[in-house]
Amino acid sequence: MFENLREDLRRYGEGPRQQARALLLVPGVWAIAGYRFARWAHTAEMSRPARRLMNVIATLSNVFVQVATNIEIPASVVIGPGLYIAHTGYIVLASGVVMGSHCTMTQGVTIGHGGGGGSGDHEYPVIGDRVYLGPGSAVIGPLKIGDDALIGVSAVVTRSVPPRGVAVGNPARVISLKGSFEVISYKGMETDPRRLNAMREMTEDARLVVD
Repeated sequence: MFENLREDLRRYGEGPRQQARALLLVPGVWAIAGYRFARWAHTAEMSRPARRLMNVIATLSNVFVQVATNIEIPASVVIGPGLYIAHTGYIVLASGVVMGSHCTMTQGVTIGHGGGGGSGDHEYPVIGDRVYLGPGSAVIGPLKIGDDALIGVSAVVTRSVPPRGVAVGNPARVISLKGSFEVISYKGMETDPRRLNAMREMTEDARLVVD
């Protein structure tokens, strides 16, 4: 919990003062902290009485966060470290969503299974690392969003997006493989081997197009 939350806070500022200010004043950080606590209560090993108590506290904190921020991230969602919520406002993630590390969500994002309100088993979106989800975008159904992808403003994604794909429109279509490199930033990105490898692949693809 705390390791992931520390990495989340690093995206809001390098120093302790900036991070503390974000924790106190930024609603998106409240939502992230509430999710991290609820996720810990949902998965940590503890005695049955302690789990019951922690689940009650997590449920109450989730209710507060949802009312205060209009951001809904269930404890069953799996999100890697370094989450950044750029703006608040009606962000909803369905219970089975999986999201990688150092992703960015903006206001109005919806990520769900596409099965409506009916009961039954559903398959949920899997979001890769360093993905940017633009304002008003929706990712719906059993699909995958590749690493370093960028989902544009108000895009409605119902099919998988390749790594570095830039998807726009309704229904969304991939218009380039330039990725999210210009809009995702985090401490250590200059030496992150996975990000550097993705950037090399982008450069090689561009050379092939020119040739």
